[in-house]
Amino acid sequence: LPRRMALLAWARKRDAVLLEDDYDCEFRYAGRPLEPLHALDRDGRVVYAGSLSKLLLPTLRLGFCVPPPSLRTALRAAKFVTDWHTALPTQAALARFVADGGLARHLRRTRSIYRQRYDLVTGWLSGPAGRWLEAVPSAAGLHVSALLRSGDVTAAAAVAGRVQERGVLVAPLGPLAVGAPRAGFVLGYGLLPTDKVEPGLARLAEALAATA
Repeated sequence: LPRRMALLAWARKRDAVLLEDDYDCEFRYAGRPLEPLHALDRDGRVVYAGSLSKLLLPTLRLGFCVPPPSLRTALRAAKFVTDWHTALPTQAALARFVADGGLARHLRRTRSIYRQRYDLVTGWLSGPAGRWLEAVPSAAGLHVSALLRSGDVTAAAAVAGRVQERGVLVAPLGPLAVGAPRAGFVLGYGLLPTDKVEPGLARLAEALAATA
C-alpha cells in the first residue's frame, strides 16, 4: 500500500496519468486481493484496464477500461478514429452475461480449477524439481516462472526442445528477457486440463535430468 500511495503521489506531482493493467486480479492464490490503484485514486490519475481474454476466451477480443472523467471524451475520440467500435452483438451478449451473474459464477468455478493447477506446479517446483529449478515468487495469474539453477541459457533451450518433442510446451525465459537472457522457463497452466499437469511435469523432469 505505501508503494501504491507513493506512485499516486508521483503522478500528482508530475501531472501524469497511470495505466493500470490488472488482468490477473481475479486469479490470486495467496493473501488478500490487492487494492487497485484506481480504487485509491482521488485525483483522476488512473485509467483502469482489463481483458476478457484471460477471464473468458481469447478469441472474444474484448477488453475494457475505466478512465477518469477528464479523459473520457479523448478516449472515445481515440477509439473512434482507431476502429469506430467493437462488435456490438458481442458486447451486448457479454453485458447480459455479466448482469445475469454468469461471469461471477464462471469466475468462482475457474478460480478453484486454476488454484488446483497452481498448487500442483508450485508443489512440484518446491519438491522434486528443486534440484534443477528455483521458482520465481508468484501468487497470481495463469503461469509460474522458474529459473534454472545452473544458469545455462543453452541448456534451458535444449530442455524446452526435448520436452516439446514429447508433447509438452514450456517457454524458455531467454527470448523473453529484457537485457541479459535468463535461464529458465514459463510454465503455463491456463489451457492445460488439470489431469494433464502432473504427467507434463514428469516429462519435464525427465528432460531436465537428461539435459540440465
